[in-house]
Amino acid sequence: MKHRSDTYSSEHREDASVDDDDRALFRAAVGPVHSLDRNRRRPYRRRPPVRPQQTEADARAVMDELLDAPPVDIETGDNLAWRRDGVQHAVLRKLRRGHYRCQAELDLHGMTVATARQMLGRFLHNAVARDQRCVRIVHGKGLRSGNRGPALKARIGGWLRKHDQVVAFCSAPAHDGGTGAVYVLLRPTGPQAK
Repeated sequence: MKHRSDTYSSEHREDASVDDDDRALFRAAVGPVHSLDRNRRRPYRRRPPVRPQQTEADARAVMDELLDAPPVDIETGDNLAWRRDGVQHAVLRKLRRGHYRCQAELDLHGMTVATARQMLGRFLHNAVARDQRCVRIVHGKGLRSGNRGPALKARIGGWLRKHDQVVAFCSAPAHDGGTGAVYVLLRPTGPQAK
């Protein structure tokens, strides 16, 4: 393999189409030329991976919103249902009947409130980023919660109401978790949303 310096060194034959006057004029214009020391090259360093700083900031903002949501007074067998202002009743009815295909699922069953809040924030952020329209969240019925009532179920409603991308949610039908799970309808973010 020839190196670049070998190709342009004065030892090699010169192009016959360039006369001596042009060659002298070129050398006078360029000036003295020195070869580079090959040992002084910087070693190749890999760049650190790109961190999606805005995405991380958005996820932190969602977590802060969820943190502020107070628990809702809910009993073990109660149904959850909510829709944002401006959303038609028919949309909530279709959601309750399972007309929207669930594209992702999160099981919070048995988690602590703090862990569940983090998992829910991350899950919703990823679902919105993937332009998923309907998701299912299993929170459990709270049957083992005793007199305290269902800890996660009471907070899920408040957390979901605080999230800007949540359009509506309701308890799932009996065959899909019943009062221990919710269907969540998210605002579309793709080209069809415009």
